[in-house]
Amino acid sequence: MTPTTAAHEVEVLLDHLREAVRLGDPEAITARIKEDLEHFAAHGVLLPERFHRLRPDCYCRRLLHRDPDLGFTAVVMTWGPGQHTALHDHAGIWCVEGVIEGDMEVTRYDLAEEREEGLCRFAEKGYVRAGVGSAGALIPPFEYHVLGNAHPDRPALTLHVYGGEMDHCSIFEPVGEDLFQRQPRSLRYDE
Repeated sequence: MTPTTAAHEVEVLLDHLREAVRLGDPEAITARIKEDLEHFAAHGVLLPERFHRLRPDCYCRRLLHRDPDLGFTAVVMTWGPGQHTALHDHAGIWCVEGVIEGDMEVTRYDLAEEREEGLCRFAEKGYVRAGVGSAGALIPPFEYHVLGNAHPDRPALTLHVYGGEMDHCSIFEPVGEDLFQRQPRSLRYDE
């Protein structure tokens, strides 16, 4: 019996993602990908070493796959202890996120009000602590959240599948009681 390699496991996962994206409807796509990520993560996802490397200053975004035919991307995010995102949107792109190593904290928000000059008010809509094998979906307009590594001393890895290339988003900086200022943010991939 041939031992499983990281490249083989990634290709099997990508085949599942392609099948899901071919469904065409964001609700059906995200439901299928959520099931797939939960299954693969629960059984362990073997990834090449480069996806496990941490940065001391912030979490890493590393491209796993860009599908030119179906238009989706798969991104592995590597989280050092205590690292987290700002409150952010997903630039109008659906996304499914699954925990493949460690534990994550996820706080979801709804945009309650947007004022002139990018001032926004949000309502917190839920918090979960997600472990290995957990996955969740964001479909615009429900696309606002904060993600973070739940452990102060261990890394975490998450796999994000986007319905496009998420190369920008808006982050929301607190400016007062439940008021946030929208700021554009360009996103890049780490090596």
